[in-house]
Amino acid sequence: MDTIYRGEHRAMSRVPRFIGYAFMVAAALLAVAMKKHGVESVGPFPAVAALLFLGMVGVMLVFTDLMVRGLYAQVGAAKERGEENGE
Repeated sequence: MDTIYRGEHRAMSRVPRFIGYAFMVAAALLAVAMKKHGVESVGPFPAVAALLFLGMVGVMLVFTDLMVRGLYAQVGAAKERGEENGE
C-alpha cells in the first residue's frame, strides 16, 4: 500500500478473476456431467460437494477481484478530488 502514496502505479493482474471464471465453468461442466452421465463422485468426494466447492471458490475470486478494483477506483477518485481542491 506504500506505493499508492508515492504516486507509483502498478497494474493489477486479472489472473485471479480469470481463474475464478474457470472454476465456475468447471462447476457448470460438472453439473452437466452429473445430469447427463450420472456422475456421482469425483475421486473420494461426492460430485455435489466438488461442484459446490468449485463454484464457491470461483465466485469468491471473481467477487473479491471486482471489489478490490472498485475500492482502488474510489481511492484514486478521492485522491484526484483532493489534488483538484489543493489539499
